[in-house]
Amino acid sequence: MKLEKMTQAGKVQQNRWYDDACGTALAMELVGERWSLLIVRELMFGARRFGELRAGLPGISANVLSQRLEGLEAAGILTKRKLPPPANVQVYELTPWGYEAEVPIQELGRWAVRSPDHDTSLPLSASSIMMSFRTMIDRSRSGDNPMAIGFRIGPERFVALVGADGIAINREEPDDVATVIDTDPMTLASVVYGGRPVADAEAAGALTIHGDRSAFERFRTLFPLPAKIT
Repeated sequence: MKLEKMTQAGKVQQNRWYDDACGTALAMELVGERWSLLIVRELMFGARRFGELRAGLPGISANVLSQRLEGLEAAGILTKRKLPPPANVQVYELTPWGYEAEVPIQELGRWAVRSPDHDTSLPLSASSIMMSFRTMIDRSRSGDNPMAIGFRIGPERFVALVGADGIAINREEPDDVATVIDTDPMTLASVVYGGRPVADAEAAGALTIHGDRSAFERFRTLFPLPAKIT
């Protein structure tokens, strides 16, 4: 990370990419290096182990991930702690200030999907598809369809609560949820954003609905993509 603290003549200074007082320039120094913002995205649903972060970002090397985690920790965006027994493993989690990055991440996402280069067929992590729901929810529609939907995406578990205020998504077991979806991120994206019929994904064995099918059919209509630029 370029934003490094050092001591010169008794003063703490910082190496910077830009000689620019704009907050946007500082944001780029904080999370502008490759993978940094995606690491923050992966942590938006709670603490993650090193291996879990690598699984969500399969293109990143262990060395680069270690460097980015160190830089984000130095910047005050995340922190690390050790889970108590019997786990006894180290996890990384966002600081309260780090969690505040969700709003700019969502705004960047809404802006970027208008590009003709946005490709919904590219790989997604479980956190990424869940973040997309929190980003793209149409609140003018969600109030008409209050519901709870559980998701089992490989080893990941989420519960989405939809209502007039939009959508709240937590990483938790969907034990008490009436409608639960077993699938993978790319299949889910193809059904919600790509127009793939639910029945087609089911026939391919890539998606299974447990419970109220109509609830999921309504759910998938709540995330319209904005028009592309011309």
